[in-house]
Amino acid sequence: MSEKIRALDELVRRLRGPGGCPWDQKQTPASTASYLIEESFEAVEAISSGDAGAAMEELGDVLFQVVFLCRLYAEAGLFDLDQAAGRAAEKMIGRHPHVFGGARLETAEEVKASWSRLKEAERGAQAESALAGVPQALPALMRAHRLGQRAGQVGFDWPGPAQVLDKVGEELAELRSALDRGQPEAAVEELGDLFFALSNLSRHLGLNGEEVLQAANRKFEARFRALEQACRERGLELSRLSPAEMDALWEEIKRA
Repeated sequence: MSEKIRALDELVRRLRGPGGCPWDQKQTPASTASYLIEESFEAVEAISSGDAGAAMEELGDVLFQVVFLCRLYAEAGLFDLDQAAGRAAEKMIGRHPHVFGGARLETAEEVKASWSRLKEAERGAQAESALAGVPQALPALMRAHRLGQRAGQVGFDWPGPAQVLDKVGEELAELRSALDRGQPEAAVEELGDLFFALSNLSRHLGLNGEEVLQAANRKFEARFRALEQACRERGLELSRLSPAEMDALWEEIKRA
């Protein structure tokens, strides 16, 4: 363990120990898990921004959460940070036989296929489903992508994007039908099916639906902020504009 990581572990030990922080002392793995998720998303956002300083800070926060959780498990006599790091190294060595063993994998695609086979072997024959191991805590769109991948690995998939696009059209028609019939519960189900089909369309196009939607979110946010700025500059109150006026100004922002 490096000196600074060891110091971080000691810092957590002090926070948890006598005379430490009352809040930290009360935490459990279950109560802390949500902070790991939150910090991970903040790290992803910092990385996406291209700001190395922000990425360093947010990755440090993720590291703190990992060290903190390992300390909680160590206190329970289950495992410590060194053991978690050792297990991670063992697993990565096993999943890179082309680096640490005699396997020959020449392309990134071959490595990806080998990785999937090795993970499947790790899950073992006792896994009750090809979908086993896809975390429930993943964001819904990301989880839909993973579920589609897993099902596709055993042949349960569409031949290509054209067929998935047909499925998207089918689900959209079923959603419209449920709305026309005045069946809100059915509409909720059909909307979910539509989201799932769109996730699979992204996958078949070689894209990640989560990343595609995040890009759309950023585009909408930039345009909406520009819309607000345009209103301020023209002395307009956005909430008082008519739908037609809003639409005209929105189209102007898009053209710009």
